[in-house]
Amino acid sequence: MNNQDFSTAFLVDQTTQQAFDAITNVRGWWSAGIEGDTAQLNDEFVYQAHDLHYSQIKLVEVVPNKKIVWLVKYNYFKFTKDKSEWTGSKISFDITEQDGKTQVRFTHHNLNTDMECFDICSTCWTDYINNSLRSLITMGKGKPNEVECEVQN
Repeated sequence: MNNQDFSTAFLVDQTTQQAFDAITNVRGWWSAGIEGDTAQLNDEFVYQAHDLHYSQIKLVEVVPNKKIVWLVKYNYFKFTKDKSEWTGSKISFDITEQDGKTQVRFTHHNLNTDMECFDICSTCWTDYINNSLRSLITMGKGKPNEVECEVQN
């Protein structure tokens, strides 16, 4: 079993507050179709991409301007044998100051190469985090679901 987590990070000139505000604006960088609240401790929201992917997510840790942790309460993938990959996993956003810049580190805990969805999920997360979220922080406009990630069956 590969116990590594999937992680990606970037640096921006904006403040930790601006990064935090953008991360909690999940509709602004992941999907405009998010249903529910996405900013406060114990908020819950739903992400759905057609009939391919459905997730129920709860915010289980919120430290303003420093950290946000999501718990994937339930997940469904149409394209994997184990339809519930991700269920029970945590996703964290760590915000730190580094050499006068703000670093955002995204980690999907237990998303690793042993998982059937790893290739598509890591590719999609990389795009959402490094392109869409980063753009929302730096330019004030993200790129939520502009290009749907293609699933190989």
